[in-house]
Amino acid sequence: MLALPRGGIAVAEPVARALGAPLDVLVVRKIGAPHHQEFAVGALVADDPPLFDAHSLGLLGLTEESLAPAVERERRELRRREQRYRGDRPTPDPAGRTVIVVDDGLATGATARAALRHVRRRGPAHLVLAVPVGAPDSLDLLVGEADRIVCPYRPVGFSAVGQWYEDFEQLTDAEVLAALERRGLHRA
Repeated sequence: MLALPRGGIAVAEPVARALGAPLDVLVVRKIGAPHHQEFAVGALVADDPPLFDAHSLGLLGLTEESLAPAVERERRELRRREQRYRGDRPTPDPAGRTVIVVDDGLATGATARAALRHVRRRGPAHLVLAVPVGAPDSLDLLVGEADRIVCPYRPVGFSAVGQWYEDFEQLTDAEVLAALERRGLHRA
């Protein structure tokens, strides 16, 4: 099971425990629209090139080139978090395995799409996306990116993941590390 931190770790940890599944993180960074950072126009994962949503770029009159500073900023934060959460521990190899990618919710689907494509290129036997809540239209756009999408709550009128939580306080790096340590993953 790969949690997309930070929020995905809070959802993935009890699921991994219930399934008796190993848990690790896959750090993905959203590339937000200028002046509205919560609206994802793309995402980054590992050393993959940025994955942009052409439709969102067009709607906002943006180009990939105009987002180069944002990409560089998010790439630095991605590397910082990978080092913080993983240390010298290698990234798990998904080849031939069932992999469940877990996040705390899905709004535009940009980070989930980047994560799923990243994992898919590494040859899992079966790839699942699991989120507790998601925008129906965005979930529909992800059909085919995963072998299965598990999302029990697909509300009409979805505008943000946080609106569907009573407490949507962002996790800290320390909380992510504590969750990993509870699962026996200590930074090297």
